[in-house]
Amino acid sequence: MASRAFLKSVEGKVLLGNKFVEPFSKRVSSVWNPKDNSLVTDKHPICGREDVELVVDTARKAFRGPWASFSGAQRGDCLYRVADLLDKNAEEAAYYESICSGRIMAQLKDEVPWIARVIRYYAGWCDKLEGESLPDDDGFYKIVRHEPLGVCAGITPWNGPLMVLALKAAPALATGNSFILKPPEKSPLSSLYAGSLFAQAGLPEGVFNIITGDGSTGAMLANHMKIDKVSFTGSVGTGRKIAAAANESNMKRVTLELGGKSPAVVFEDADIDKAVQWLSQGITMNAGQVCVASSRVYVHESVADKLIEGISHRFEQIASTLGSDPQDLSTGFGPVVDKDQFERVHQFIEKGKSEAELVTGGYRYKGEGNYIPPTLFKNPDPQASIYKEEIFGPVLCIRTFKTEDEAVALANDTEFGLAAYCFTEDIKRIFRVTKSLQAGLVGVNAVCILFPNAPFGGFKSSGVGKELGKYALQHYTETKTIFFR
Repeated sequence: MASRAFLKSVEGKVLLGNKFVEPFSKRVSSVWNPKDNSLVTDKHPICGREDVELVVDTARKAFRGPWASFSGAQRGDCLYRVADLLDKNAEEAAYYESICSGRIMAQLKDEVPWIARVIRYYAGWCDKLEGESLPDDDGFYKIVRHEPLGVCAGITPWNGPLMVLALKAAPALATGNSFILKPPEKSPLSSLYAGSLFAQAGLPEGVFNIITGDGSTGAMLANHMKIDKVSFTGSVGTGRKIAAAANESNMKRVTLELGGKSPAVVFEDADIDKAVQWLSQGITMNAGQVCVASSRVYVHESVADKLIEGISHRFEQIASTLGSDPQDLSTGFGPVVDKDQFERVHQFIEKGKSEAELVTGGYRYKGEGNYIPPTLFKNPDPQASIYKEEIFGPVLCIRTFKTEDEAVALANDTEFGLAAYCFTEDIKRIFRVTKSLQAGLVGVNAVCILFPNAPFGGFKSSGVGKELGKYALQHYTETKTIFFR
């Protein structure tokens, strides 16, 4: 297991020009371990205007410096080295994420190698980025180039900061941009640790930088006239503010991966035992703090009792383990990120008790830490907050339906469109329903899975643009047409 040596070496510092340095700002915040609310550090910098100006100038100079003359193969070599270093140091990277966010090591031990796969995927693209030529039958020969945007900023969430770092930084660097990361103030350490690996991987100074802070720091990045793109993962409300700031400043590009209230439709021919397994996992993974969590379930009335009984039993099994140490590999369920999130989720639960029928859970854990029992409601009022709003906790609502058309209409009746799922063995129904569901990610007989080579991004209020796959590369380049006689 990792020691506190790295933490001590970076406390109160940011990553600038491949070195950890103290910022100008003397403002700091505290980071807490959600398993017992013990202090991790009270020296997390909240960077201000001077720090933002310095990191942007550093990234701008790096974009125009030696990095600009790197071949695609050279950029790829740098990213391959980052991936290798992450694999080699996977346990330590996972530990620093776990102690800040409460995420369980059992999940992170599989997730960190997946993150390395994402970085390798984009490393492989570095020497395969193509332009095109168009016919000269009109007397002009035309060339289309895809050029890097310049300085790109990534603002990442506290529920999966290391993974989202890779989703943003890897395609940005693969296409030749320089990058500024603003990690979440609640769980910053895994990002800082990853920054130390980028610094070892042979990227020129200033190509990859980390500036820490809170929402005010992120707002400065979104408003900055010398940042060419900002990519944000988080709430719809904050995403709207970032989009507005981007437009009001220099019309910078934005990618927004925002909230979700993802439906799962369970038809009468589904394998109910498998549905129970997946849907229980889909709302308890990361204590329900997952943007693609299957938080609304619609089940055919003929199999509703069996599904509800199965999920309730599984929830009660999980609840019996509350208080388990997320840093222990045997732990399967951890706490929510902090006291504020604990109280927020319980406000939803308390209100939900008057809006729906409570099946199991719903009580306040009396032990140490921010643990919330998996909570199941059925038959919520159509306007209930637990049914309509993103809770970001282990709270599941179940409603019944009679027909396929009714189920699809219920699933689509939301402002969100990040993910949707269905459980059925009917191949014709699979094609009908997946076509009709209004979401950027649709799973059949499984939930909450992303793939390095397939795009991820939402419909409606759930976001703008795509991450992962080749589609993400398009969001980090500018198209230029060159013509001559």
